Amino acid sequence: MKRGVAYAGVAGAMWGMVLMVPQLLPEFSPVLLACARFVLLGAVSLALLLPMRKALRQLERADVWMLARLALIGNLLYFMCLVAAIQRLGVAPASLIVGVLPLTITLYGRNDSGAVALSRLAGPLALILAGMLCINLQTFAVEPGAVQDKLAGLLYALAALACWTWYATYNSRYLKQCRHLDSHQWSVLTGVVTGVFSLVLVALLWVWQPQQLQVQATAERWQLFWAFSLGCALFGSWLAGVLWNAAAKRMPLTLSGQLIVFETLFALLYAFIWRQSGPNLLEGAAIVLVVGGVCWSMRQHEPVTASATS
Repeated sequence: MKRGVAYAGVAGAMWGMVLMVPQLLPEFSPVLLACARFVLLGAVSLALLLPMRKALRQLERADVWMLARLALIGNLLYFMCLVAAIQRLGVAPASLIVGVLPLTITLYGRNDSGAVALSRLAGPLALILAGMLCINLQTFAVEPGAVQDKLAGLLYALAALACWTWYATYNSRYLKQCRHLDSHQWSVLTGVVTGVFSLVLVALLWVWQPQQLQVQATAERWQLFWAFSLGCALFGSWLAGVLWNAAAKRMPLTLSGQLIVFETLFALLYAFIWRQSGPNLLEGAAIVLVVGGVCWSMRQHEPVTASATS
C-alpha cells in the first residue's frame, strides 16, 4: 500500500502542475489547450506502443470500448471543462470543487471489493471536506469578478468533477479485472486513443469552427504554449497516468480516490511559489486538514489491506 500511496503522490504532483497552465496561458482557449496537449500525448504514446505491438493483439472489443470512453470523458472533456473553470475562477476555487473528488469517488465506489465502510471514513472525509472549504473560503468571498463568469466557471468545474469521478471509478475497476494488459500498456493505449479523438476534434474545428484554433499571441507566447503542452503530455498525462494506474492496482478505490487530494495540495504549492508568498491562515489550515484526513484514511484502510494480502 505504501508504494501505491507514493505513486499517487507523484502523480498528484504532476497533475497539480497541469492546473497552473491555464492560469499561465489565459489567452488560449480550453479547446486549443486540450487538443495540443492530447495530440502530443497521442504521438508520444504511439511511439511507446511500437515496441509493445503484442498488446494490440490482446485487445478485446470491451477494451476498445472502455478506452474510447476513458479517453473522451476522462481526458478530453475533463480537461476542457477544467481549463474553462480555472480561467473563470482561478486555480484555487477550481481546485476546491475538483478537490471534492475524494468524496465523490469514495461514495461512487462504496460497494467495491476492499472498500472500507463509510461509517469508518466519516471522520477522514469530514477533515478533507473542511480543508477544501478553507482553501477557497476567502477566494469566493473576496475575489472580484462578474457573477455570470463565476457561475459559468462553477458549472464547468462541476462538469469536470463529474467527468473525473466517473473516470477514476471505472478506470480502477477495469484495471483490476483486466488481466491481459498491465497498467503501463493501458496508459499507453489510452494515450493513443485520446490522441486520435483530439486529431478528429482539430479536423472538425478546422472545417466548421476555425476561429477556435486562431489566437492573437506573440511568438514567445506560442513557444510557451507548445512547451507547456508538451510538458503536460509527457508528465501530466503519460507518466502521471502510468503512476496512477499502478497505484490503482495496489489500493481499494475508497483509498485511491482520497489520494487525489495530492493534486490540489501540489497545485496550491505551485501557486504559492508563483506568487512568491506562503499560505495565509485559511490556506495553512486547509493543508493541515487535508493531510490529516488522508493519513487518517490510510490508517483506516490498513486492516482491510492486511487481510486482503494475507
